[in-house]
Amino acid sequence: MSDLMGRLARIRASEPEAIARALAGRRRRPLLRDGRLFLVAADHPARGVLAAGGDPRAMADRGELLTRLVEALAHPAVDGVLATADIVDDLALLGALDDKVVFGSMNRGGLAGSVFELDDRFTGYAAAAIAGSGLDGGKMMLRVADDDPATVRTMEACAKAVDALGAVGLPAMIEVFASRTVDGKTTNDTSLDATMRAVAVASGLGSGSAHVWLKLPVVDEQQRLLSATTLPVVLLGGDPGQDERTRDATYARWARSMELPQVRGLVAGRTLLYPPDGDVRAAVDAAAAIVRPAVRA
Repeated sequence: MSDLMGRLARIRASEPEAIARALAGRRRRPLLRDGRLFLVAADHPARGVLAAGGDPRAMADRGELLTRLVEALAHPAVDGVLATADIVDDLALLGALDDKVVFGSMNRGGLAGSVFELDDRFTGYAAAAIAGSGLDGGKMMLRVADDDPATVRTMEACAKAVDALGAVGLPAMIEVFASRTVDGKTTNDTSLDATMRAVAVASGLGSGSAHVWLKLPVVDEQQRLLSATTLPVVLLGGDPGQDERTRDATYARWARSMELPQVRGLVAGRTLLYPPDGDVRAAVDAAAAIVRPAVRA
């Protein structure tokens, strides 16, 4: 790991143009090959979310994070990654993005736990940079909270990003939550009615929906939730925690949801990268068996 970090640090300091060359030279592939999309998410650190697997600083160790990402991306059932530019650039330099789908994470300004969490400004990729770097799409997050005026500012920014990506023919993936602030803390409202309303709001952003995807949480009544949209959906993997029964229940809900016609795949991060037993390959295997059961490592 120290060799990996040393090599990346040397390249960044002495040959920064190598990043653009690595991105330009990576082998591209279609977004979908078999109708499914399985991505590993690694955009948490840019929003100040570093905890994983019971370790409050797990994702702060960049060398460890990159090592785990490279291992996950090597799995044949994993289509690609969703990340901010710093991580995408590192992975490109490591040669880990050939034949992979890459979504650039766009709005990370709503730092977790901050008083401005719902003012989720676009501090990551812009659509032009996503296209210029040869990436395959952009991801944004929208938390719909009626009690916070920052919601409408984020809605407007997301709408502009949807249009900018659509203008260059790239998909916009909108991660959608219903949210509220209680005693100064932002929480997600996972009730069916609130989430369906948030889906309706997100689906209407921008001046065209041809390239819009939704990234949605897995809920108890997933079929009813997805009755709110015809847009393609990827499931939000979330973090089921350390309890084995909870993880098994989470995987079972993924499997049931994957059978619904709108669901095209899964985006999971900490669940795969920081499993309780530390076995990234086994965690990816378990998720891959749900998303793409015919593929084996």
